[in-house]
Amino acid sequence: MTDRRLAAHALKAAALTTSLILGSWFTAATAGAHVHVSADHATRGDYALVTFQVPNESEKGSPTTQVIISLPNVASASTDVMAGWTAVLDRDASNGAYRSVTFTATPNAGIGAGQFELFPISIKLPDADSATFPVVQNYADGTVVHWDQPPLPNGEEPEFPAPVLALTSGPPAAKERHAAPAAPAPTTAPSVTAAPTSGEHAEPKAGPDNTARALAGGALLVAAIGVGVAVARRRT
Repeated sequence: MTDRRLAAHALKAAALTTSLILGSWFTAATAGAHVHVSADHATRGDYALVTFQVPNESEKGSPTTQVIISLPNVASASTDVMAGWTAVLDRDASNGAYRSVTFTATPNAGIGAGQFELFPISIKLPDADSATFPVVQNYADGTVVHWDQPPLPNGEEPEFPAPVLALTSGPPAAKERHAAPAAPAPTTAPSVTAAPTSGEHAEPKAGPDNTARALAGGALLVAAIGVGVAVARRRT
């Protein structure tokens, strides 16, 4: 085989390999171009910032002008201010639960072909293992895509899967602690007499009766001395 033929075979092999690689990349990119949902705190029954990534898959190059996200009847929902978009929340009149949010592009705005947009929503997640958010995507040329298909029975992904957010159980609630009852306020403190230490004698303290007796004894002593002095003077 000549060098030219070897070079030709080498070029064909390289071209085939390149086409296979590019084809696999294109297939992977097409398969992954779906509406994705993520959350900063995906805990069941808790508040979270849920973000939806919506791509433009129009084969005609038409921009996406409206995105409607269905909510699983959440108790609380709010949207951020997005340049080029307006947001309207829909609530159930009977119980006040939020059912959906509609993002509409302002004139000369929207998601261009080959681009995607992030739509953040702050909601209270349901108390469940997962939350499903069907999405309706409207294009300027009238094309409508419903991202609402469940997983196939064989476990494979459908053509237009509904965004599903897996939820985890949060940390256990803190156990309630009962504080010990406060000690009652002390009443008038009783007088305490310190006991004498070993080798010491406790000296009696003068109480009211002892004082009265000492004064009476002193008065009698003074009187006796006066009587004795008077008798002695008479004898002299």
